[in-house]
Amino acid sequence: MKLSVIITTYNAEEWLRKVLLGYSVQTETDFEIVIADDGSTSKTAELLKSVELKFKYPIIHVWQEDDGFQKPKILNKAILASNADYLLFTDGDCIPRKDFIATHLQYKEEGYFLSGGYFKLPMTISETIAEEHIYSQQCFDISWLRTQGLKLNFKLTKLTHNKWIALFMNWLTPTKRSWNGHNSSGFKSDILAVNGFNEIMKYGGLDRELGERMFNNGMLSKQIRYSAICLHLDHARGYFSQEEWDKNLAIRAYNRKHKITKTPNGITLNDN
Repeated sequence: MKLSVIITTYNAEEWLRKVLLGYSVQTETDFEIVIADDGSTSKTAELLKSVELKFKYPIIHVWQEDDGFQKPKILNKAILASNADYLLFTDGDCIPRKDFIATHLQYKEEGYFLSGGYFKLPMTISETIAEEHIYSQQCFDISWLRTQGLKLNFKLTKLTHNKWIALFMNWLTPTKRSWNGHNSSGFKSDILAVNGFNEIMKYGGLDRELGERMFNNGMLSKQIRYSAICLHLDHARGYFSQEEWDKNLAIRAYNRKHKITKTPNGITLNDN
């Protein structure tokens, strides 16, 4: 297969269902889905079984017991469970446009990882989006979103369907070409080379930390923020902790100063 999509989730079946519907209508079908489940109840497994037949390959459900926020650990397990040489990472609250996977495959290149973004929706529209809006791709249409109450602003350019505008905006944007957990992809071998995600990190910059170690290892990145489009569904963030955020910032600062490539708390811990 051409690609493995690794999707993180935790007890968010309603949002995850919408996301999976987005993957069921992709223009590229030669991919697998790996669910990185950080301790959800059996409802998530039931959802996956109900939608599995919509995909060419069986959905791989990688689950661990609920022990607080352990996203790096479940991501490392999902990486080991994946079958493709190229991996796309996203979250269970990000609905992909139908050309999402095709775009990542189009821009992939040895020596690079791809850095994408998202268009953030308010809760009212997140709840309004239904199956028919995903199948028809209406939820990616600016005029439809405006009728649902979305205010007109510059960020709507993220939803452009014009390839040349997207390329220009990718070049123009001041946003860094970082590894973003909601929309980034790279070769599995490059991720293994830096020992995957740092499992001692909690919420806040853990994805960027992986990308920074990849940079230290000689990697470059490409900006596809305006080309690979996904909609971010709104939700609360009860797992935020300023103390843990500060610890993560200290880890990243240390890595930059000392040019760290491999984390000692990474994927090899799950290699048995």
